[in-house]
Amino acid sequence: MKKYLIIVVLLVMAFPGSALAQKVALKTNFLYWATTTPNAGVEVRLADRYTFNLEGGYNPFTLDGSNETNKKLKHFLVTPEVRYWFCEAFNGHFIGIHGNYSQFNVSAVEIPDVFYSLSSPSGMTGMDKNSRNEGWAAGAGISYGYQWILGKRLNLEATLGLGYWYTDYDEFDNRKCGMFQQTHSRHLLGITKCGVSLIYLIK
Repeated sequence: MKKYLIIVVLLVMAFPGSALAQKVALKTNFLYWATTTPNAGVEVRLADRYTFNLEGGYNPFTLDGSNETNKKLKHFLVTPEVRYWFCEAFNGHFIGIHGNYSQFNVSAVEIPDVFYSLSSPSGMTGMDKNSRNEGWAAGAGISYGYQWILGKRLNLEATLGLGYWYTDYDEFDNRKCGMFQQTHSRHLLGITKCGVSLIYLIK
């Protein structure tokens, strides 16, 4: 987390007199909440058509603690992004370049097959919902989005990003203290960002 805070400070310093005098937005992603994951973000205008966006989520919950199910989607995710707006910041169309970093401990959860594995001849992602998978992932992608102005301080945003993930994780039997099965290292292509977010603008 410290390195991402350093990046934010450096970006603000690179645009003296701009970021602090312009808009700052706080946001939360409804689609991410649908996965039982609390999340929040902040976006700062760096120039007329450029903003820096930082979002994150943290899910510490065990959804079903029984020994048979052991259902959980525990993880954290950090996504820094630089955006270019076609008209003006916080209004209309934008494109962005973003990165991702996550650590996870997931078991008995249905994960949509939205990735293509470059590591497997079949293209399958290989994460078995009947096992427990613990590890980390990092990636980068290009996003497109749009913001609608709802009021003086409120906006609504929709965005979708595509790109690359690398993940390294250990697979275990899907039960408490399950036995280790194998280690996976995978290169994936697919969705790197997806959101419908409510935004509060701070003048």
